[in-house]
Amino acid sequence: MQKIWRFDSTVYFCFLNNYFFTAFKFLFIMPVKIRLQRHGSKKRPFYFIVVADARSPRDGKFIQKLGTYNPLTVPATIQIDRQKALDWLHKGAQPTDTVRRILSFKGVLYLKHLLRGVKLGLFDEATAMVKFQKWHEEHESALVRRADENKKNLRARKTSPMIRKVDTSNVATNTSREAPAGEA
Repeated sequence: MQKIWRFDSTVYFCFLNNYFFTAFKFLFIMPVKIRLQRHGSKKRPFYFIVVADARSPRDGKFIQKLGTYNPLTVPATIQIDRQKALDWLHKGAQPTDTVRRILSFKGVLYLKHLLRGVKLGLFDEATAMVKFQKWHEEHESALVRRADENKKNLRARKTSPMIRKVDTSNVATNTSREAPAGEA
C-alpha cells in the first residue's frame, strides 16, 4: 500500500510497505553559478563575471553580466556591479572559488554579511552602511598605497643600472693557465 502526502512544494512524505521515505526536491541547491567567462586572445586573458546556469559551457550562454576582471594589470582591474551581485547572492546563486575571492575583495560578501545582521535585528541599516563605507575607504586607500609602491619599485628598477661584480680571482687564475699553453 502506498500513500503520498504533499505538505509543501519542497518535501514529499511517502509510506511504502511500512517504510517511511522523505524525498527532497533539492531546490536549495540552485543550478545558477556566478563565474568567470574567458575572453581575450591566447595568453592574454580577460574575463567577464557572469551569472550562468551551472550546466552551460564556460564561454556559453549566460543569464546576466555582472562585471569584468583583467588579471594582466597590476593590481588586477575589477569592475563589478555590487547591487546586481548582491541580488544574485540573495537569490541563492553560488560563486565559484575565484569569483568568491573577487566578491570578497570588492566587499560584496562583507555587505551581504552586514545585511544579514540587519535582517536578524542586530543593528539597523544605517549602521551597516556606515560600517561598509568605513571598510570601503580603508580598502581603497590600501589599494592606492599598493599601486603607488608598485609604480615606485618599477621606476627604481628601470632607472638603476645593472652592475655586476666581477670576480678577479678567477680571471687571474685563467690567464696564468693560458700563458704556459701559449708558449708551448
